[in-house]
Amino acid sequence: MASTDTSRLIDFVFDIANKLRGPYRPPQYRKVMLPMTVLRRLDCVLAPTKEQVLKEYEKLQARGLEGDALHKVLARKASQGREHPLYNISPYTFEKLLADPENIATNLTSYINGFSESARAVFEAFGFESEIEKLDKANRLYLIVKEFADPRIDLHPDRVSNHDMGYVFEELVRKFNEQANEEAGDHFTPREVIRLMAHLLYTKDEEVYTPGIARTIYDPTAGTGGMLSVSEEYITEQNPQAHLALYGQEYNEESWAICRSDLLIKDEPVDNIAFGDTLGDGETGDGHPDKTFHYMLANPPFGVEWKPQEDYVKKEHRELGFNGRFGPGLPRINDGATLFLLHMLSKMKPSPEQGGEGSKIAIVFNGSPLFNGEPGPSESNIRRWIIENDWLDAIIALPDQLFYNTGIYTYIWLVSNRKPDERKGKVQLIDGTRHYRKMKKSLGNKRNELGDAHIEELTRLYADFTDGATCRVGLNGEQSERVCTKVFDNRDFGYLKVTVERPLRLNFQVSAERIERLWQETTFVNLAKSKKRKNEAEMEAEVKAGEATQQRMISILEGLDGRLHTDRAEFEPLLKAAFKDAGEKLPAPVKKAVLNALSERDPEAAICRDSKGDPEPDTELRDTEIVPLPADIPLPLPIGYDKDADNSQLLDLVRDHCEDYLAREVLPFVDDAWIDHGKTRVGYEIPINRHFYVYEPPRPLEDIEQDIQNLEGEILEMLNKVTA
Repeated sequence: MASTDTSRLIDFVFDIANKLRGPYRPPQYRKVMLPMTVLRRLDCVLAPTKEQVLKEYEKLQARGLEGDALHKVLARKASQGREHPLYNISPYTFEKLLADPENIATNLTSYINGFSESARAVFEAFGFESEIEKLDKANRLYLIVKEFADPRIDLHPDRVSNHDMGYVFEELVRKFNEQANEEAGDHFTPREVIRLMAHLLYTKDEEVYTPGIARTIYDPTAGTGGMLSVSEEYITEQNPQAHLALYGQEYNEESWAICRSDLLIKDEPVDNIAFGDTLGDGETGDGHPDKTFHYMLANPPFGVEWKPQEDYVKKEHRELGFNGRFGPGLPRINDGATLFLLHMLSKMKPSPEQGGEGSKIAIVFNGSPLFNGEPGPSESNIRRWIIENDWLDAIIALPDQLFYNTGIYTYIWLVSNRKPDERKGKVQLIDGTRHYRKMKKSLGNKRNELGDAHIEELTRLYADFTDGATCRVGLNGEQSERVCTKVFDNRDFGYLKVTVERPLRLNFQVSAERIERLWQETTFVNLAKSKKRKNEAEMEAEVKAGEATQQRMISILEGLDGRLHTDRAEFEPLLKAAFKDAGEKLPAPVKKAVLNALSERDPEAAICRDSKGDPEPDTELRDTEIVPLPADIPLPLPIGYDKDADNSQLLDLVRDHCEDYLAREVLPFVDDAWIDHGKTRVGYEIPINRHFYVYEPPRPLEDIEQDIQNLEGEILEMLNKVTA
């Protein structure tokens, strides 16, 4: 949570925003308040060296330097002690801007243009120049600048740390998004969730705490940079000599501008934060092609469709396969969160087994990636690919009502291609749904928060890696001892989806009712439709000939006896003989239509068999069974990831296992069932909630009845008072 001073600062900024009412509607306040907050922060940061920079600028001008040459020299001179230039050659500050009210718009623009190139890019991304003009015309510009110059909004780093400034930006963006009624999927990650992700990601990872170690950290959905900033802070607190390079990408211009300004103030390379759509193509696609990273964190938008990127993503999947980012499959079009995980997996460094350093990933999902998708190229295949490669390390279930714009349950996935030996072949599930405290004041949909004790305990559960570990959690207003962590073999999440068939059993009868059904059979109806299109006379003749054929067929059927036949093998020859005796042809498609019309399903009838004598399956009785993988089956499984992948090698390993399941779980109830092994497919799901479910018996009926009687008595008493 933010400090009291930080909260006051946020409230103060919002008080200023309310002065925009009139020329701006509340959803538009962000267009002014976000760049003005950044501008005031930069103004405070540069204040101590402002005079020296101006003097150096005058000297360089006197030497005849101008343009790029001037800025390059000035960057070296004015940015002493910094690796990345930040300066302003304009004579203005907030105080000097106020000294010339008549020209404040021109001077403010000049002030912004006086920043070094990387800072100017921030304000270009905000599109702030057009807002300056609008504010000036509405007679609000001087007022807003004056308010931001108030000593109560002193944003100097000595008063507001980079960490607190990050929180200020995050909270302002959250509130302005709330006013603009942004989609729930585009939410911001609470700082305590990011801290938990950092604790989990860097726990049991001793290398990152080696003095002088160089490591890269990447967020493909960087937002305002919270995950990068918290990661950096977490590591440098314990290892000040670590050399960390922060990388990211963001497609929202405001968030991108805030993230870059944060890095700029901290003297870190702003060009590492790319602008554009991570999943897109061309100039708006992956901003860090061919780069790999040691650590990756992300909170991608979930429940948001990826239709804008559909063409490019499907093309990459189709043409590049596993040489691209989306080899194993694609999620449903209305939720593209797992595409970001696939993107991050493509940026892992080679594993230690391959001679590399490996990578670790922490990503936030909703519940969909745990179980959505049928076996095949969907979320199921994405899970399969990750688990069979032994990359899934742990999943931590978080409480609900933890995020600002959505109250749903969320999950942190930890993915790594450098698991320690004790974790290899295993996946740890942690139930953290009851590790929270209620907030004194809700923030949007956020009513719960993680305290330091919750973060420490969840981190300890992860680090201990103990199957069946318990902890005391809140349950129905009371503390209870519950199992909070379980450890599984990778194969425990895999299953076989087998198709169970049952034989087709039909009876046949030639009755008026069933003959009438022929008019619902397309093949029979089409006998009286013409394929001619040009000659009307020929069309009419063809239709009449077809109608005559239909009537002859009906007459033949009406001549058959009306007995009920319970064996197709007996009835079909009678049908053929009747048509042959009448000299009428019975083509196979028409015969099928006639048999469909004259038949009904009958569980007592004989089994219908094909030309080989095998039972024909009844599609209406077809069912599927979910069969766990054999306990000793080796991973990865010998079946491809295509929709129609050849499963013959897989069947060599699982056929007997599936037949045993059929004999044990199905045949005792339906003894004529069989498995169509050709349709057997592999799926993976992670039913984390099921694994931690604890049955709680209902209250005794007597207690419930007594409660009802008590309530009835209270209602009667209140009614009596009303009528008295």
